Amino acid sequence: MSIIADHLSYIYGAGTTFEVKALDDVSFKIDDGEYVGLMGHTGSGKSTLVQHLNGLLKPSSGTVYVDGEDICERDYDIKKLRGGVGLVFQYPEYQLFEEDVFSDVCFGPKNLGLPRSEVELRAYEALKQVGISDDCFYQSPFELSGGEKRRVAIAGVLAMKPKVLILDEPTAGLDPKGRMWMFDLIGKLRSEQGMTILLISHSMDDLAENAGRLLVMDAGRIVMDGSTKEVFSYCGELMDMGLDIPDVTRVMYMLRERGVNVGTDAVTLDEAVGDILKLYSGK
Repeated sequence: MSIIADHLSYIYGAGTTFEVKALDDVSFKIDDGEYVGLMGHTGSGKSTLVQHLNGLLKPSSGTVYVDGEDICERDYDIKKLRGGVGLVFQYPEYQLFEEDVFSDVCFGPKNLGLPRSEVELRAYEALKQVGISDDCFYQSPFELSGGEKRRVAIAGVLAMKPKVLILDEPTAGLDPKGRMWMFDLIGKLRSEQGMTILLISHSMDDLAENAGRLLVMDAGRIVMDGSTKEVFSYCGELMDMGLDIPDVTRVMYMLRERGVNVGTDAVTLDEAVGDILKLYSGK
C-alpha cells in the first residue's frame, strides 16, 4: 500500500492570533513495502504529518493519496482507511480504556463493522502475535506491567490488519529488552506480511539500524529525503537543525580525525566493524 503526500499544508488556529503553520507544502511518496524513518527536532511537524496519513487531521491545503485514492474526498470511506493505515502513538498504552484486555483489542475491528467471530479471531491472533498469554486476556489492562500494556495497545492496531504501520517513538520508555522486542516485531511484520513501515524516532541509531530511507523535517517542511547512508552523510546540516548522527558514525569521524584511514559513511556497527577489519587486513 503506497502513500503520497501532495503539497500538504496544515495551519493550527487558522484565522486567529494563535495561527501556526505546522506543515508547509510537504510532498513525498512512500512505496508499498518500504521501511522509512521520519526524523526532525521537537516541533518540526512529524506528529502532525502522520496524523494526516490516516485521516485524523484534514489538510488546510493539498491532499493525501493512499493506494491511489484521495482520502480527503468527501465520500472517501474513512473506515477503509483506518483499517489499512494503522497509527501507533507515543505511549499508546495511555489509550487503553476497556474493562479487559480482550475487549480493548476487539474495539478497533468491531468499529470496522466486522462479524463478531471475525472480530474475536483478529483480537486473539493479534494478542498472540505480541506475546500476550491467554491468562491475561480477561484481566484489566491497568493491572498489567508497562511493557505488557504497550503490547496490548499495539495488538489493538494490528487487529485492524493494516497494510501500513506508522509508529511514533514506539520504544519510548522501554528498557533494552523491550526495544529489541519492538524492532523484532516490526521486522517480522515487514518480512512476513510485506507491511509498509513509517517510523518516527529521535534515536539516530534505531533509524540507522532499521530504516532504508529517511525523511527529515524542519519547520514543517521535508528538507531531506534519501537513503539512510546519504542523509547521515550530511552531519553538519543535521546538527545545525538540532539533530544528531549515529554513534557509530561519530566514532568513525573521530578515528579519521586522529589519523586512522577509515571511511566515515558507516551508520551501523556491522558496517563499522567491516571497515576496520578491511583496514587491518590490508584489503
